[in-house]
Amino acid sequence: MTTQTHKTHGAGPITEAPWVRRLLITMALGFMLLFLILPLAAVFTEALGKGWAMYWNAVSHPDALAAIRLTLLTALVAVPVNLVFGVAAAWAIAKYEFRGKAFLTTLIDLPFSVSPVVAGLIYVLVFGAQGWLGPWLAEHDIKIVFAVPGIILATIFVTFPFIARELIPLMQAQGNDEEQAAIVLGASGWQTFWRVTLPNIKWGLIYGVILCNARAMGEFGAVSVVSGHIRGQTNTMPLHVEILYNEYESVAAFSVASLLALLALVTLVIKTAAQWRMERELKALAELPQERP
Repeated sequence: MTTQTHKTHGAGPITEAPWVRRLLITMALGFMLLFLILPLAAVFTEALGKGWAMYWNAVSHPDALAAIRLTLLTALVAVPVNLVFGVAAAWAIAKYEFRGKAFLTTLIDLPFSVSPVVAGLIYVLVFGAQGWLGPWLAEHDIKIVFAVPGIILATIFVTFPFIARELIPLMQAQGNDEEQAAIVLGASGWQTFWRVTLPNIKWGLIYGVILCNARAMGEFGAVSVVSGHIRGQTNTMPLHVEILYNEYESVAAFSVASLLALLALVTLVIKTAAQWRMERELKALAELPQERP
């Protein structure tokens, strides 16, 4: 009797023929090898192809160090801002019913549907020399576009959905029972948040912060529009890599790119660990009603 694909009634497992499982696993591994492992290996191979001395000279060049500092500064500002916004937005959407809730949810998803280049152009339109606020900013000697503030604003725009989108389904799954019990027992709003809500969402929060930080450091399109590409001043690491590559300095370009690749690998490891812990907590939460007598 041949093995066939079937599904039992209810939540039973799906049984596949052995060759189907092997084919799917092989396809998945082949895809990861082709589009993930080989590109990363190529980056490090090119970066170290001329030796450690060339690699160190590239990453310790003054322009590269300035790009690294600016990238870290941008993430250091953008991530906390998005952390505050993400927690507040997720709390409001998950815990309350109010007019405009669907509209707020749509606005949170806006950066996912808008091209980063378009986002950068929007900031140029608003804060540029010929923009809506340009004359007033010039009169008060305030520079937004082609300066660090514009880079930070553009990065905040493209990264602000990440934390909120991780927390909203987590908070909705947890419900309000524990917060209401804490309030009934006399806890204040801040005590309820710090001692009840925050411990319940900590892994989802860490997961969102990791994704937000990785995107902030790797953002190219929006930052490219508002930066002005000024060496040593408004070039982040992705922009510095582009300039080096366009100038045929491939070793230097891949050396700086390897730092971004290392960031991606570290982010992947931390993200996987945080996601595993978050899934365990969600599973335990889902099984909780079944454990009650």
